[in-house]
Amino acid sequence: MNRPCMESTMTSRAEQWTPPNGPDPVALQAGEWWDAVRVPDTIGERALAFLGGHSGAVIQDTYSTLYWLVTPSAAASWNLRGVHVLTATEGVATYLGVPPTHRLTRPGTYWRVPFTQDWYLTDPWRLYKALVHSTLTESDAAGEGSR
Repeated sequence: MNRPCMESTMTSRAEQWTPPNGPDPVALQAGEWWDAVRVPDTIGERALAFLGGHSGAVIQDTYSTLYWLVTPSAAASWNLRGVHVLTATEGVATYLGVPPTHRLTRPGTYWRVPFTQDWYLTDPWRLYKALVHSTLTESDAAGEGSR
């Protein structure tokens, strides 16, 4: 897939990161190489569609929750309903189960959008716009269902 160039959101240190090599996902700490943006499947599916080819790698866990990887601290101030940012905070370590690059399907945690060394961080501004759109769309759908 031909991907557009990343804007200046990827640091040289982040470019060096690679997922684990073993057969199973490994719990890795957020905040050093990347932060993870955790989104429930209903919002996440809309965000994936909105982003199209502009999404970096995405992890999907056994509960269908989606996780985008972004530059550390890039999403720390986000306050969107249903969206949670996994990052380093003072005195608290936050972990994400990261699958090896070969896990591309279920069962278990896998890469919903495959990891590639040159394109795994999602541009935080694009992701934020996609999530705002997706949370508003979900709110509209919920409102219509209650009428």
